[in-house]
Amino acid sequence: MLYSIHSSQKLPVSLEDAWNFFSDPKNLNTITPDNMNFKTLSGDEKNMFQGQIIHYKITPFPFITIEWITEITHVEPLSFFVDEQRFGPYKFWHHKHFFIGIENGVLMEDIVHYKVPFGILGRLFHPILVKPKLDEIFAFRRQKLIELFGHYE
Repeated sequence: MLYSIHSSQKLPVSLEDAWNFFSDPKNLNTITPDNMNFKTLSGDEKNMFQGQIIHYKITPFPFITIEWITEITHVEPLSFFVDEQRFGPYKFWHHKHFFIGIENGVLMEDIVHYKVPFGILGRLFHPILVKPKLDEIFAFRRQKLIELFGHYE
């Protein structure tokens, strides 16, 4: 089964400032919940570019540490980029990040399509473990971005 997440948030920053923040892989740590012990292992030396491989590790649940490798497959500066999992916790992960200039700020949109591993077992655990964890991550990010950039009025 293919699952999806659609999230959007308005921030009171310029398109350039939003792009500069999100196109720097080092900022992934800032917008990831502390309890996930997110750490980039390689690939964060340069700002986002097509073909970039980013290798990191996370602890999504206590005592479970996972290495995750993503590739930035598409980049249109000041407009969008796409990251796709190459190796990691999902059977499939495709994440589109859009940035749209609006009056007094920027609208950011995320569209994620993903599949969980382990067949029926994965589908059983999706609503009780995976989906709540993803919701937690996006909620944390939303709040953190408000702390960093302010609330869009």
